[in-house]
Amino acid sequence: MDLYTYIPSIASLLLFLYIFSRKTPKNSKKHCIPEPTGSLPLIGHLHLLGGKEPICKNLATMADKHGPLYSLKLGTHRLLVVSSWEIAKDCFTNNDRTLATRASIAAGRHMGYDNAIFSLAPYGEYWRNIRKMATVELLSSHRLEKLKHIRFSEIDSFIKELYGLSRNGDKVTISEALERLTFNINLRMLFGKRFSGNEYGEVDSEPWRYMEAIKRALYLFGIYVLADALPWLERFHIQGHVRSMKETAKELDSVISVWLEEHLKKKRENQGASETDFMDVMLTHLPEDTVISGHTRDTIVKATTLVLTLTGGESTSVTITWVLSLLLNHPNVLIAAQEEIDHHVGKQRWVEESDIKNLKYLQAIVKETLRLYPPGPITGIREAMQDCCIAGYDVPKGTRLIVNLWKLQRDPRVWENANEFRPERFMTTHVDFDVKGKNFEYMPFSSGRRSCPGMTFGLQVVHLTVSKLIQGFDIRVAEGTAVDMEEGLGLALPKLNPLEVVLSPRLGTEFYECL
Repeated sequence: MDLYTYIPSIASLLLFLYIFSRKTPKNSKKHCIPEPTGSLPLIGHLHLLGGKEPICKNLATMADKHGPLYSLKLGTHRLLVVSSWEIAKDCFTNNDRTLATRASIAAGRHMGYDNAIFSLAPYGEYWRNIRKMATVELLSSHRLEKLKHIRFSEIDSFIKELYGLSRNGDKVTISEALERLTFNINLRMLFGKRFSGNEYGEVDSEPWRYMEAIKRALYLFGIYVLADALPWLERFHIQGHVRSMKETAKELDSVISVWLEEHLKKKRENQGASETDFMDVMLTHLPEDTVISGHTRDTIVKATTLVLTLTGGESTSVTITWVLSLLLNHPNVLIAAQEEIDHHVGKQRWVEESDIKNLKYLQAIVKETLRLYPPGPITGIREAMQDCCIAGYDVPKGTRLIVNLWKLQRDPRVWENANEFRPERFMTTHVDFDVKGKNFEYMPFSSGRRSCPGMTFGLQVVHLTVSKLIQGFDIRVAEGTAVDMEEGLGLALPKLNPLEVVLSPRLGTEFYECL
């Protein structure tokens, strides 16, 4: 019998082995990540992310149907969406370094000085050096202690302004007042500037332009741009978002460049002058000929001060707005918080930052607010730098990933009556949970290498502002009805509608006049 006689049998055997080798064992999850139906040619699932609802809620609805890890095809990219603490823990521990880089997105390229803002910079030398500088020279406990006079004086001015309005019984749009407060704190710390008006109702031109441009940038950072899914569409300006980004970036740069030149001039004229703000610090630490990853000294300074404005002021004011909204809708909690301050501080002096450690219920209120309305409801887009395994699934290099913190922190397995505002849970069942990302069931500032470096500073402002507000004023809704809790679009999950209140002083006149 010659070889040709065996060819049909050999071919059948090879075919069998090929088919058998492609069968997925029952205990393997390769290539089986759940995926919503309805993927369209070219754009994939992109059409499912539209609408007026915040993307975190949209993605949460998908998670209810497809599970805590599912995959979306967005144009040329594959995006994994994580909604459970177990899978998030896998991402931020076992795979934290693999997932430490950022995906390049239109907002970062056009408004972030070509990803020179460190929150969107690729993982590597540049990101490590600039994040370390920001953390040590601005956001460390030591530096925040040296700069505490800024937040103290701004919060005092804010309370005094509210007192003037309360005496006339005026309705106060407190969400806007909070925006100005946190913006001024950031301006002074970063640039040595302040947004203010004068007796003629005029405002400082540059801070005003900068604040308006920052608001536009925050909105643009918080929406999904078609060009991020299909990069070749960017040149056609579909949606108009990329054009808006370029215009906003031009406006931001024009203001920051003026302030940078002022700092450089001061540095030239006053050799050895003390550092009064973060821009001064950066210019001291970065020689004029500095180039890191292709970014010059001036670009690094402008990009870093920009991102600290973007991530510092708005998220803080939005958090305080949500705290007040929740307290107004739960008057028993508001009264209990005021009673706690009256007990530990009294009415003979203003609450101070050193008192916050004793105000356990106030801390619980803030924690519960951050659980329901995290300042970054979705983590920044990470990208796998190499093939990896997440929750038993094979994930190829280049896959993008986000964690839906808004959904994760409402997990009914972890939180009883998860959608209800119950600060007491952080004094009983979840008393050991903190905000630092060590408890993966609760990480409002994310976790791992890419967690928010400004959480300490943000909480200092939130705690002191809220405590002084509720110590100094009785607060009620202007219309006498419940506060609507509808979320808007944007990077920091803002409240859709402004919060308007009526304030009544709780302390003697002398306490407000001495501020």
